[in-house]
Parts: sequence; C-alpha cells; structure tokens
Amino acid sequence: MSGLKSRIEARLAQEWQQRGPLAWALTPLACVFGAIAAARRAAFALGWLKTVQVHVPVVVVGNVTVGGTGKTPTVIALVDALRSAGFTPGVVSRGYGAKIVQPTAVTPATPATAAGDEPLLISRRTGAPVWVSPDRVAAARALRDAHPDVDVIVSDDGLQHYRLARDFELVVFDHRLGGNGFLLPAGPLREPLSRHRDATLVNNPYDRALPPWPDTFALTLAPGDAWHLDNPKLRRPLAQFTGERVLAAAGIGAPERFFATLRAAGLSPATRALPDHYAFATNPFVDVDADTILITEKDAVKLGSWHDARIWVVPVEAALDHRLIALVVEKVRGRSPA
Repeated sequence: MSGLKSRIEARLAQEWQQRGPLAWALTPLACVFGAIAAARRAAFALGWLKTVQVHVPVVVVGNVTVGGTGKTPTVIALVDALRSAGFTPGVVSRGYGAKIVQPTAVTPATPATAAGDEPLLISRRTGAPVWVSPDRVAAARALRDAHPDVDVIVSDDGLQHYRLARDFELVVFDHRLGGNGFLLPAGPLREPLSRHRDATLVNNPYDRALPPWPDTFALTLAPGDAWHLDNPKLRRPLAQFTGERVLAAAGIGAPERFFATLRAAGLSPATRALPDHYAFATNPFVDVDADTILITEKDAVKLGSWHDARIWVVPVEAALDHRLIALVVEKVRGRSPA
C-alpha cells in the first residue's frame, strides 16, 4: 500500500510541474479548493473568525506548496540569528505524525513518535524551548507559560493556521517554485503565488536565478562533516567517502536535494528515496550492498530501535542573507512583548 502511495505521489509531483492533461482535468476541483481557501482567508481578514495574540512577536516560516522546501533548517538558522540579536526565541510546531492530545514540550530526549521528527531535530540543534500541538495557539500559550523569558516565537510551518496572529511571514520555496501555478489538486499550491508575505526564501541548490518577487532571498544549505550514528563524536568530511560503495537515503519531502548536495561534494552514491517522514520502524537497508549509508539529520532522529554500523549522518547548515535577518529583527523589535 505504501508503495502504491509513493508511486501516486511521485506521479503527481511530476504532473504538478507542467500543465498537462491531468492537471487541466483536475482544475474544476482546484477551483473548489481555491474558493474554500479564499473564503476561509476572508473570514479571518474580516474578523468573522478571530485571530489570537500570544503577547510576543510571532514569526511564521511556512510554504504555499505541498512538500518539503527547507523549512526546518531555515527555522534552526532563524532561531540562531534571533538569539544572536539578543532575543530568547521559542518554537512551536504541529508535530507531524505524532499522536498529540495536548500541547507537549519537546526535549532532545523526546522520542520522535511523541513529537515528530522536525520538532525533535529543532530541539536538538538549537536548545530552544519547543512545544508541539496541532493548535499552534495552544502550543504558543503553553510554551510561554513554561518559559516566560521567551520574547519571540518562531512557528515551524503553520502559514495557513490563521488563528495564530503573526508579525512576520516567511514563505520558503525550493527549485520547483510554484510548479505549474495551479492550486491543489491540479497543482502543488495550497494558496495562490500572489499570497501576501513579508519575505520569500528560495532554497536554490541549482543556482537558478531568483524570481523577480519583492523581498526575495536565496537560501544556501551547506553540508557539514558526517557523524557516525553509533558514535556521534566520530566525524568525517564527505570527501573521505569517495572510493567507497555509498548509498544515500532520504525520507524527506525532496530527497533529490540531499542527493544533489552529496554529488556536489564529489560523491557518486547509489540513491534510495523514501517517503517523507518515513518511520524507520525496521531497518530498510538490511539487503543493501554498501560500505557506507548516508542519511539526513531529520531521518537520524527516528533511528534508535535497531543498529547498522554503516550509517553516517550528514548535517546541513542554512545560511540566511543578512538583509533577511535584518528585516525579521526590525519587525520583531518593532513589537514589544506585552
């Protein structure tokens, strides 16, 4: 069943990059989807549905497309930038895939099944308070109650969670941008490309020209030294894996970005794309003939119940344009916590 789902998702991802017969056939459904989404946005804009202030500035990092675009490394880099600017940031997230009944704190020791892989990675990388809940308002309130020193909240995703009032919206794209420009299910867009935002960030691994949108910046993701899953203190530059039989595996929204990063570092790995948020309940590499298996940090936080000494983890560091950081800091400083 999961294989069929993966094939369907791969077919849709391909179709969403062009305006072919399938996309055009789905446009009536896209019109219905767009009308419902527009009515919901209007209800919040007109005050028929209420937004909730959480009494500190809120920065939302999200996307208008389906699938991963690089939000998690962006959140990590933004938390570090806000901390360097003198703030005490906290993070809220939905906790994708976790069964969350009430707002839950995430620590580096929290199981990924209880928090979601992305919030757990953010907690481990930043050390900032992280709380998860499908209700971002409830998560933000719980975080503030537990950490009254937090003076700015970064929301990992939640762009369409309009109930949470926000002061800055940062929309992240990858090289696919808006695909064919159609709304779901005819295209990859949750909202029109014309949707208002304060800034746009393009995860641009193929060095394409940035689109001519206002306040648009490039996101650069640079890989660091790989660390051994069983012994994180053991590290190797990626160049040291040349000459080995390497498998690169990724259960993220756009696995090819990870593979392209490794190729750019001089490796020629075999590749295995796994579904986004892949659970790794069992070892999928038992029958793999490889000396080394390279995986992402997002995948690594879910590995713990089985052992494979061939696995190394490749971290990535997001570099944010200083002009983007200045925009965010200016907006956050302009709104004092109440």
